Amino acid sequence: MELRFAELLKPVLLAFCIVLTSCQSHRGNTDPSIEFSKIPPAAQGGREKVDTIAGRVRNARPGQQIVIYAHSGPWWVQPWPDRPFISIKPDSTWSTETHLGFEYAALLVEPDYSPPPVMDTAPTQGGSVALVTIVKGIGPPQFAPTGSLKFSGYDWNVRMIASDKGGMNNLYDPENAWIDASGALHMQIKKKSGMWSCAEIFLNRSLGYGTYSVTVRDTAHLEPAAAFSMFTFDDWASEEHFREMDVEVGGWGDANKNNARYVIQPLYIPGNLFAFAAPSGTLTYVLRWESGHATFKTFRGRSAGAGAQLVSEHEFTSGIPVPGKAKPRLIFFVVASDKNPMQKPSEVVVEKFEYLP
Repeated sequence: MELRFAELLKPVLLAFCIVLTSCQSHRGNTDPSIEFSKIPPAAQGGREKVDTIAGRVRNARPGQQIVIYAHSGPWWVQPWPDRPFISIKPDSTWSTETHLGFEYAALLVEPDYSPPPVMDTAPTQGGSVALVTIVKGIGPPQFAPTGSLKFSGYDWNVRMIASDKGGMNNLYDPENAWIDASGALHMQIKKKSGMWSCAEIFLNRSLGYGTYSVTVRDTAHLEPAAAFSMFTFDDWASEEHFREMDVEVGGWGDANKNNARYVIQPLYIPGNLFAFAAPSGTLTYVLRWESGHATFKTFRGRSAGAGAQLVSEHEFTSGIPVPGKAKPRLIFFVVASDKNPMQKPSEVVVEKFEYLP
């Protein structure tokens, strides 16, 4: 009797399994998906060149839109922060212009989503972001062109493409960084094509842990919107905040007596910023980078050796990056400031750069 009952139950169980599988398949088919039909090349970003990115969304809900981010250093919303939303057409396709990056992220978002202009890490699903699909750019990575110069016995690359560092769009021109007969580096900010043109150089290799120092002539003349910085930066480490550590003079956009600061990025974390007053005259800025420690010091004059007068000192012991591929950089740029916008051309002179393991 039990055997006969089991035989009779088999068709019922089979039918139940078929219905359950069908339901699961039906639910799975209603999940949204993003496909790409046109992917731009893998290339270092810049404001000078754009391409088209396009695709199709399946099972989007009414009101949802697409937002694109391009990964070149940080993740930048495309094509511009004031135009981030891309409508999904009646045939479920979408397309937009984008600046170039090494990777591209397409986000399916709800109507209430507010896209950040820039992200240090890749966007993720959750909240008002219904889906994120990331794809690599087409072809081998293409890097932006750079100039070159020799300074303090090292080979440096010179930035040639625009940047949003400082919160505004600045041009960068290799003519704004040059070496004089004494071997000093001149970095200039000038007007070009109605925009500010700045200067940035970066070492062509990483140096790792050790002591980094720069000697800079008097910066007391700098406007509040002009900033000079020596910093470490790893283009490939967005999730580690680019392994960035900064000593920065000026650039707060405000006439503040504390016109300089030491920073471990991200600076919004409490304890990651130390502000101080940089006096007039030639100063030497020092960063001692060790495992778990970053000690910044500033000295009057051209030396950090015995007998040098200490202006400021601060040690960070939290969030210190490992070296990775971080390279030292020197930059002179304009920051966004409604209160004290940049008024006239400017220059800083860096007498020397030194590194000791």
